[in-house]
Amino acid sequence: MWSELLKRVDAFISGHGLLNPHERHIVALSGGADSVALLLVLRRLGYRVEAAHCNFKLRAGESDRDEQFVRSLCQQTDTPFHVVHFDTKTYASQHQVSIEMAARHLRYRYFEQLRTDIEAAEVCVAHHQDDAVETLLMNLLRGAGIHGLTGIRPRNGHVVRPLLCVSRSDILQFLQAQGQPYVTDSTNLVPDVVRNRLRLQVLPLLSDINPSASANIAKSANLLAEAERVYGAAVTTAIDGLLTDGQIDTDRLLAQPSPLCLLHEVLAPRGFTSAQVRQLLGALRSEPGRVFTSETHEVIVDRRRLVIAGRRPPLPTLTIPEEGLYRYADGMSFRVALSSRVAVSREASLATVDAAAVKFPLTVRPIAVGDRFQPFGMKGSRLVSDYLTDRKLTVFQKRRQLVVADAQGRIVWLVGQRTDQRFAVGDDTSRLLILELLKDEKDHSKQP
Repeated sequence: MWSELLKRVDAFISGHGLLNPHERHIVALSGGADSVALLLVLRRLGYRVEAAHCNFKLRAGESDRDEQFVRSLCQQTDTPFHVVHFDTKTYASQHQVSIEMAARHLRYRYFEQLRTDIEAAEVCVAHHQDDAVETLLMNLLRGAGIHGLTGIRPRNGHVVRPLLCVSRSDILQFLQAQGQPYVTDSTNLVPDVVRNRLRLQVLPLLSDINPSASANIAKSANLLAEAERVYGAAVTTAIDGLLTDGQIDTDRLLAQPSPLCLLHEVLAPRGFTSAQVRQLLGALRSEPGRVFTSETHEVIVDRRRLVIAGRRPPLPTLTIPEEGLYRYADGMSFRVALSSRVAVSREASLATVDAAAVKFPLTVRPIAVGDRFQPFGMKGSRLVSDYLTDRKLTVFQKRRQLVVADAQGRIVWLVGQRTDQRFAVGDDTSRLLILELLKDEKDHSKQP
């Protein structure tokens, strides 16, 4: 039996390109059956390995017992040994995460640091077929899509899982054949968390129904993993054709075989829930202007498109009392100068107006509800919002639209768009007021 397990693991490692026999690798060694088997198997297959053990100080005497056991095992097998101690409860409290999440963060951070320090290629962890089945079932219970139904991947960066091709039963038989003892984490024997309940209650019941249940579920996960590759390639192609500069044409989206699926693939990485995606899809035709928000992004149903943007803090107000260079926000600065050389600018970032018509101090601010101005060359005033709508600016762009107003609150310049006709340069203009928007100006700025 043990030789058959070695052959399966060897073929699995080769088939997935997990390990190079000429490089050094780390084995995450807890002392449990799985990690002990992993260490012995990799050594038997001729890989250069060093063991790393984390003592989380969580299980009273058991934690120290486990450390002593793995230390002894490494001495017996002539395996280089590394150990680290963690105050896991303090870390969890300080970072406001669960004990389980704290242990995970600490463990993998340590493994990566050790990998770098000793110039190892990979970190080998002992997840096996049953772990993959438990993960699939947990994700299924959470309502996961295809990505969550593929179990555990053989590789995640520098973390590899050479035992995914064998079951827990295979591992226990292997250790028994070797006469190799191991330690048992007592917390794994209590059905107090979802994974333990699946392992201790659900999987045995499934095995009673069908002895091959775990193997068949694992086989399904492998098939789904292959299907996911096809799915991923198709989704990537579809999204590339739909998403341009953070915008999605809704007509093209709705023409896809599964608009919901594609929208979820675009928005889930940006923090939107499945429920929000469904609501958004329903709002495409009936609720123009509706905004959906996640912790990091916003989406607006804007006419015949969806516009996606990262959430940003509101822009501030800047007072400009006189000529000078003033740093604003978002890498922007404003240069204000007077000139006796009369010339009209046609650059979007540069406005020239009649200095005599403008009253200082000036104010730079985002547009406000009810703002009106008289666009240069036009008669009568317009709402700034309507003007920007005609220019096809999105709600997000409108939020970032700035105006320069004078002391009387009159809009002198709709920044980057148009000046106000009331301040236009005329035949009787003797001095110009020059307003210039500068990007990424960092030095020599004048603070208000």
